[in-house]
Amino acid sequence: MGFSDYIIYLDESGSPSIEADKGDFPVFVLACVCISKEHYADVMVPRLQALKFKYFGHDQVVFHERDIRRQSGDFVVLRGDRDLRESFLVEVTELVASFDFDLAATVIDKSKLAERYPNPISPYELSLQLTMEHLALTLREHNQLGKVVHVIAESRGKSEDDQLELVFRRIADGQPPLPSNQRRLITQFDWRIRFCDKKSNSSGLQLADLIARPVGLKHLRPDQPNRSYDVIQRKVKWWVKHFP
Repeated sequence: MGFSDYIIYLDESGSPSIEADKGDFPVFVLACVCISKEHYADVMVPRLQALKFKYFGHDQVVFHERDIRRQSGDFVVLRGDRDLRESFLVEVTELVASFDFDLAATVIDKSKLAERYPNPISPYELSLQLTMEHLALTLREHNQLGKVVHVIAESRGKSEDDQLELVFRRIADGQPPLPSNQRRLITQFDWRIRFCDKKSNSSGLQLADLIARPVGLKHLRPDQPNRSYDVIQRKVKWWVKHFP
């Protein structure tokens, strides 16, 4: 069993807690970017680094959607210069559009989930289950059956990482409540999850981070202009599940 030709980067937006963020962002979004390692190494990483050099003079900037939106941290340089800010945002959008990747994302409407189920499953566990089902289909299309598939997730702390890894392993091993046909497909891959700190400056995690919140905003405010989501929607291979 060899390594897959593809790697997956996972990030979320919103809190997985049912009670959290009821007003501002009452959904939980899990976004998984599946990208070929060749494209990642030869195209994505160099282009992202080049953009950082152009606007910041170094490559230690971590592209974080919240910091960009709030113009905080390294992105404080965008304040007070509307032309610079617009130029940067346009180039980031064009950069994402230039990458060749598959997207699997799940949006959990937490209030509706709680209304429908007296004891709802964790939004994180539910979204991971739905997303991994689609990732398995995608990897099968790429002829990756039987291979080792690495999933890279941003570390959220030892306790949270341990909980996520437990859920991940249960789904990867095909344990119930997955339907039998889904269990059969998911278990045909050797899934391995790795956690890394945001400061690792992973290009893949930054791409997933830039995608997650716009997907959630599209669900909450479908008629509001959403430049980032429009780019995602134009991708040939993308999948977004809204639940319930």
